[in-house]
Amino acid sequence: MKRILLTLAIVLTAANSLFAQLPPDSVLRRYAAGMLMVGFKGDSVTEDCDAARYVRDLKVGAIVLFDIDVTGDATLGSRNITSKERLTRMTAQLQAWADYPLLIATDQEGGKVARLKPQYGFLPTVTAEYLGTVDNEDTTRYYAARLSREMREAGVNVNLAPVVDVLNHDCAAVGHYLRCFSTDPQAIVRHAGWFIDECHRQGVLCTLKHFPGHGNAIDDSHYGFVDVTNGWTAAELEPFRILIDAGKADLIMTAHLFNRNIDDEYPATLSAKTINGLLRGEMGYDGVVVTDDLYMQAIRNQYSIPTALELAINAGADLICVGNNISTGFEADRPFKLVDMIVNSVKEGRIPWERLQQSHERIKKLHVETHNLASSTE
Repeated sequence: MKRILLTLAIVLTAANSLFAQLPPDSVLRRYAAGMLMVGFKGDSVTEDCDAARYVRDLKVGAIVLFDIDVTGDATLGSRNITSKERLTRMTAQLQAWADYPLLIATDQEGGKVARLKPQYGFLPTVTAEYLGTVDNEDTTRYYAARLSREMREAGVNVNLAPVVDVLNHDCAAVGHYLRCFSTDPQAIVRHAGWFIDECHRQGVLCTLKHFPGHGNAIDDSHYGFVDVTNGWTAAELEPFRILIDAGKADLIMTAHLFNRNIDDEYPATLSAKTINGLLRGEMGYDGVVVTDDLYMQAIRNQYSIPTALELAINAGADLICVGNNISTGFEADRPFKLVDMIVNSVKEGRIPWERLQQSHERIKKLHVETHNLASSTE
């Protein structure tokens, strides 16, 4: 009986200690929401639209914009980006609703992956592979400066680019679309570095993707499980490593790839061995880690969303991308439900409160960098 009472006392003490250390729900929710990068429908915003609820009420950390609504008719201009003028008005209103430096992101790699298209009044862009093939510093800087200037003018302050994966045309999601600079890691570093420099000059942050290397993945993680164990090589880490050491990694995006060379249990986005072990521990990166979209089939087919959230956050991810724009469909209240999931996981001890604090501090540093870059362009 004494042993039972002692065990009960220890459990109650631990539980009381856990709850005593937690902040009020309002703080927990603010920190949890700050870890979300979310998408919405529409090319304009009103006081009662989803974007207003996400930014003004929930206070998400980042918004991600698209030009094509995959959950709708998937035609050009069916999502957020339809013209320069409307996009500029929309981003200004989003920032006005935020009482914090809101991150507004899009994929503007150039070429086949460019959300700001000539059809909407933006200048034409070229693919990363074109730049790598020409292999001329002035050419890469010219196109990167032009591209990032238009982003800044439209109010977009985070580019989900450049891709620093190795080139392999058999890669369905990356190489096939000419999204890689080169097969040579040194050439990748050169062009990515020039690209990032020009984005920074225009006040735009950049995202290295897809860690720890997507170039040799033959299948597409949008549609299911992808194992790169046999095709991946350690050389694919070199562009990330060199750019981190050079201070050019504002954000790094993880891939939903299973790689037994690094972790024989979890894909990179959910892998503590990959993020906290390899990226942060061995490679010394302490910036913001953003996931690829958590609702992609590579994750959804294997894990429940609450489990995936817990694994990703505990693995070291800071921004959870939920674009609400893939085959799993659009759900207007999804960001609110995700905040509930994160808060419940913290309260029940499955995610340490300290993890939310760590991510909050990293994202705050990114806000400062955004402000500094923007000020330098004025």
